[in-house]
Amino acid sequence: MKIAIGSDHRGFRYKTELMKYLSINNIVKDFGTFSEESCDYPDFAYKVAKAVASGRYKRGILICGSGNGICIAANKVKGIRAALGYSEKAAEFAVRHNDANIICFSEDFSLKNIKKSVKKFLFAEFESGRHLKRVKKIKEIERGNKK
Repeated sequence: MKIAIGSDHRGFRYKTELMKYLSINNIVKDFGTFSEESCDYPDFAYKVAKAVASGRYKRGILICGSGNGICIAANKVKGIRAALGYSEKAAEFAVRHNDANIICFSEDFSLKNIKKSVKKFLFAEFESGRHLKRVKKIKEIERGNKK
């Protein structure tokens, strides 16, 4: 599975650790930032979101100080369903029920727990069924067709 990963300066340390963790079984592409020098999270959220939305990468991982800003920015890209991975269950159900393709984290969380959440996110599959109609409604809203 090809994975796009990115962070701002606050998420740089965990991004680096997650890349090591994932490099064994996955193809991971780093979209930056490449240091702890202050930068703007929307720049990196956009790069990862565009890569995932293009289909070149199946999933994306983003990390910033709170997880919120980078998640909001990623969700502005058409075709992206980014979710906060505040727990293993949240990360898994983001995919199973919402067909999320990007997971976002705060570097204030435990790296050990983030690794567990990443694993759940990457190996979860969309259940479709009753959830499909809801994801289709999200896509209608995105296209501006939902009343």
